[in-house]
Formats: sequence, C-alpha cells, structure tokens
Amino acid sequence: MTKMENPKQYDLEDRTFNFAKRVRTLVKKLTKTIENIEDGKQVIRSSGSVCANYIEANESLSKKDVVMRIKICRKEAKESRYWLRLIDMSGGSAYEKERQSLTQEAYELMNIFGSILRNTK
Repeated sequence: MTKMENPKQYDLEDRTFNFAKRVRTLVKKLTKTIENIEDGKQVIRSSGSVCANYIEANESLSKKDVVMRIKICRKEAKESRYWLRLIDMSGGSAYEKERQSLTQEAYELMNIFGSILRNTK
C-alpha cells in the first residue's frame, strides 16, 4: 500500500513517531533523580514501541497479525500514559504543560487504537 492509497495510515505513523520524539525531548530536560531516570527509561521504551508496532501493523501479512500489533500499540500507549503520570516534575515545573500534553496524546492514541480494533474485528 502506498502513501497515496491511504494517507491517514501514514498520518498516524507520523503522529506516533512525533509522540515518541516529544517524549524523548521531555525526558532529556527532567531533573536527574533516581525515579526520573528509571521512569524516563520506561516511558522512552513504551512510547517508541507505540510507533514501532504501528509500523509493523502496516506491514503485516495477516489480519490476525494486524490485530495483535494494534493491541500492542494500545497497551504501549496506555503504559506511556502511566509512566508520564509518574514522572516527578517538582524540580522542573516549567515542563509540566508538555507532560500534560503528552499524557493527553497517549490517551488519544489509546482511543484511536481501540477504535481501530473495534473496526478491524
């Protein structure tokens, strides 16, 4: 499938990629506490996994594989939201607005992937 056949598919690919990039930018700015280092590692992994699994879903050969990858995307978006909520912003409240924005984006991605699952079955 080319970009011209289904442009929305690639818009979500870009959106998930940008989500992962924004998470990384935020984590770089955080106060380097033990908690933030560990939570930052987790949120980097889960946010990157959202995009990676969506790319895999687009390349899947079977409907069963697509469904599995989209389920993983939803799970990883939910996990990203969790880790974002745990990050300690006490030393860097200037970044609280970005954390809230990323938390909202994770929530929206969860809903998008949930909708894709409902429409795929």
